[in-house]
Amino acid sequence: MSLEGKAIFMSGGSRGIGLAIALRAARDGANIAIAAKTVEAHSKLAGTIHTAAAEIEAAGGKALPLQCDIRFEDQVEAAVARTVEAFGGIDIAINNASAIQLTGTLATDMKRYDLMHQINTRGTFLVSQKTVPHLKKAANPHILNISPPLDMSAKWFARHTAYTMAKYGMSMCVLGMAEEFRKDGIGVNALWPITAIDTAAVRNVLGGDQMAMMSRLPTIMADAAHAILLRDAKTTTGNFFIDEEVLREAGISDFTPYQHEGATQLAGDFFVPDAVFERSPSRIFRAY
Repeated sequence: MSLEGKAIFMSGGSRGIGLAIALRAARDGANIAIAAKTVEAHSKLAGTIHTAAAEIEAAGGKALPLQCDIRFEDQVEAAVARTVEAFGGIDIAINNASAIQLTGTLATDMKRYDLMHQINTRGTFLVSQKTVPHLKKAANPHILNISPPLDMSAKWFARHTAYTMAKYGMSMCVLGMAEEFRKDGIGVNALWPITAIDTAAVRNVLGGDQMAMMSRLPTIMADAAHAILLRDAKTTTGNFFIDEEVLREAGISDFTPYQHEGATQLAGDFFVPDAVFERSPSRIFRAY
């Protein structure tokens, strides 16, 4: 089982979880379009579409770096068209791009509110809408959203209502589109980590190096995504997968390669239902 020759359209992907997923697919020989905004290095955000493309090529895949702001329909349409032209179609769409701000209602300015909803919810809907006509022509087509299970507990909303609404919007796309496109054989699923993942968002927003040490590496999400994308799309749809559970089902029991050397405690991620933590053998600290 392999993603060799598969054409993947990835929103975001110049760093973090998206890049890790792209690199795992590249090791199979996949063709990956990185549709993201960053073309020049940022002081706090490592990686650009060009550095990501170089890493993908070095890992064994083919890369198409595309400067694209998924808030704009014309840019997404152009990026999708260029991907189809370069790779002959699209087999997989990964909605990875996301914006975050963990502030309460009174501290959330409307510009940031709009940004989160435009990228997370609207961007996911838009990328899915523009790629579906091509996915319908593909063998074993998948849409994978990096978004959480729809656990409607007030605790996930109380501290950051705007962010939760925007992130859950991505998951609502899974809920609706999985059923809408079931007849077309398109698998539409979500993937979310049980622990925090060491990304720029964790380091810059949630707690710096200390929080990063309590987080797993993005490679766990990459391996879980890879396992999902190899499944039969016709029978794998409408799921809200948790990374650790996907990999345990695949036979993995040792998760130490996915954490920093010397890490003694793992921090649970937002939005993970209590039942998921209760059935996990891992020792995970839950802040919520």
